[in-house]
Amino acid sequence: MRMFFSSRRVKRWKFFHFFATCFILSFMVFWGSINNYVMSHMKSYSYRYLINTYNFVNDSLSLKHSSVQPHYKYLINHREKCQAQDILLLLFIKTAPENYDRRSAIRKTWGNENYVQSRFNVNIKTLFALGTPDPLKGEKLQKRLIWEDQVHKDIIQQDFLDSFHNLTSKFLLQFSWANTFCPHAKFLMTADDDIFIHIPNLIEYLQGLEQIGVRDFWVGHVHRGGPPVRDKSSKYYVPYEMYKWPAYPDYTAGAAYVVSSDVAAKIYEASQTVNSSMYIDDVFMGLCANKVGIVPQDHVFFSGEGKIPYHPCIYEKMITSHGHLDDLQELWKEATDPKVTHISNGFFGQIYCRLIKIVLLCRLTYRNSYPCRAAFA
Repeated sequence: MRMFFSSRRVKRWKFFHFFATCFILSFMVFWGSINNYVMSHMKSYSYRYLINTYNFVNDSLSLKHSSVQPHYKYLINHREKCQAQDILLLLFIKTAPENYDRRSAIRKTWGNENYVQSRFNVNIKTLFALGTPDPLKGEKLQKRLIWEDQVHKDIIQQDFLDSFHNLTSKFLLQFSWANTFCPHAKFLMTADDDIFIHIPNLIEYLQGLEQIGVRDFWVGHVHRGGPPVRDKSSKYYVPYEMYKWPAYPDYTAGAAYVVSSDVAAKIYEASQTVNSSMYIDDVFMGLCANKVGIVPQDHVFFSGEGKIPYHPCIYEKMITSHGHLDDLQELWKEATDPKVTHISNGFFGQIYCRLIKIVLLCRLTYRNSYPCRAAFA
């Protein structure tokens, strides 16, 4: 009797699943001309949670032969950067030619290789990845970049125009460079130059993963089955000719994410056979990962588009925070203060920080930094 009822429940669930799929697909077929926020998210929901496969995307965008992506010439390069064999992290920072002040602040804080070596006895390699300046600023700015690199020796540059619509070219620069010159780095991280990274917390996290020999690893702030933006006035507008399906495969926000070395190699290989003009680099990463069966993992302390609330109880576990243009050095000083590591010591310290994080993170108003569940992590 129990098996009979169980069977009926299964059949009932299958019927509901079929009915829900048909219902939502009917909206896609008959209401496809209605291009608004609600409709696009209904379509993406049906693909992400009901159809739940992106094989058709792979088949459509894959070519039989590799090297379909353009190959640009290096204007600045450092082939010798990864001569050391024991490298925990290869850290790429996506930057624009004119953002000298941001690069300078990063060199003094979370991008400082010497700090990590002296504090943790760990090798990381930091590189700023960029294209060429706008032609209107071109020659003078390029000379300044060459001077800057002669001083710091941490820039890689190829001869594509550095612009929003060439973000995928910058993505390919990073993964191609890693595959060619630094395949032995245990992890690869890519980050924007307005990101704050709590390097001590990140190093501790990666060392733990290294000890267990983690593979197929890709972590960040995950976007699950998001819909393409069809509004032509948007910066993120994607025409149907570029991507015709209602949902993207899952991907991590391009602001900052980490992959293991085996994933970096797989993504590079996939990128050479994905025939897509997708200029949104984090979506392109999702397409490549989907092709090779890599699934992103969400980490509550990788932020979305918003800044994290400033408080020692937040700093204790933070990994990244987005949107830092002029407060990087002040935040670095606060977040890496030794007192932060002791703030939640003891029973009352734990209760105090739990309450603080609930107040700061569990708000009804939308703020895309850390989710409420981070208060309980």
